[in-house]
Amino acid sequence: MSATRTVAVGGDTPYSIDIGPGLLGDGARLASHARGRHVLLLSDSHVAPLYAGAVEAALRAARPDLHIALHVIPAGEAHKTLASFGGVIDALAALGATRDATVYALGGGVVGDLAGFAAACWMRGVDCVQLPTTLLSMVDSSVGGKTAVDIPQGKNLVGAFHPPRAVFADTAALRTLPPRELRAGLAEVIKYGAIRDPLFFQWLEAEREALLAGDDRALAEAIARSCEHKAGIVERDPLEKGERALLNLGHTFGHAIEAEQGYAGSDRDALNHGEAVAVGMVLAARLSVRLGMAAATDTERLRSLLVACGLPTAVPAGLEPAALLARMRLDKKNLAGRLRLVLWRGLGRAEVVPDVDEARVLEILGEG
Repeated sequence: MSATRTVAVGGDTPYSIDIGPGLLGDGARLASHARGRHVLLLSDSHVAPLYAGAVEAALRAARPDLHIALHVIPAGEAHKTLASFGGVIDALAALGATRDATVYALGGGVVGDLAGFAAACWMRGVDCVQLPTTLLSMVDSSVGGKTAVDIPQGKNLVGAFHPPRAVFADTAALRTLPPRELRAGLAEVIKYGAIRDPLFFQWLEAEREALLAGDDRALAEAIARSCEHKAGIVERDPLEKGERALLNLGHTFGHAIEAEQGYAGSDRDALNHGEAVAVGMVLAARLSVRLGMAAATDTERLRSLLVACGLPTAVPAGLEPAALLARMRLDKKNLAGRLRLVLWRGLGRAEVVPDVDEARVLEILGEG
């Protein structure tokens, strides 16, 4: 196995993020985080046929005493629902999971969010180990302990903070990732350069072709640097009271697009999460220019990199600005019914802006 990189997340509930190829088959390492005998392995219909059998076999080889149940949900954001959450809870009950049980989340962000939320709620909290298999989940949703499900009114509105016990990002899993999903993950990677690290952004511009080609070295470096940024922010602001909100650059716009399209990101004509965030980042940057906060040159640089990575940068046709704005009003960052958005003053200088003028937001949404 190639060398594994480790990123430490500190704070009140410290844990490590291991990054490297072959981790899903390292039973001793995976099983070391199962405190009790009950393990629920949660996956989806795309990922389970590829990796669930190997992970379960590795766990059993390392810990023959484990009682392991596999629960598979349909793939896609449309299934990150309260009904799916109820199914995971039922699976834990059928397993007879005790308070020292562990939920292993094998898949992308939908599986990770569902597993974390169920783990947070079962017997008021059991352990969750994240096994992300998409680039997006490796650099974003698996780290930090934000767990949730969607409801028709909006994305991630029902959930809990529940930090994982450990994260294992097996970069070999990215070899089976569809090109569209790899590009979607790059949107979240680019976000870290946009909000706080211009040198990382410059590195991404230089390494774009290697990243799109699935180069192991480039991807491992991008994942590690993204996780280091997120780990530092999460350690300082675990419950999103301040700095952590910066990680949502583009997300308020993006979540509104996803909700308005009915979380149909697996469809060819609807945006998935990473694609919606790409559009959202450009809209936030353009709004920053409109408000006199930033120069248009940095916005164009961001847009150009996203386009070069095969990502959309405009609101999909057919979405009404007023409907998107109504979705944005439900965003969790808002205070006292006023829009509170993450904007920027240029590359690496994001900030939270309270009381944003809705008329300006409508202008940007209307311009696409």
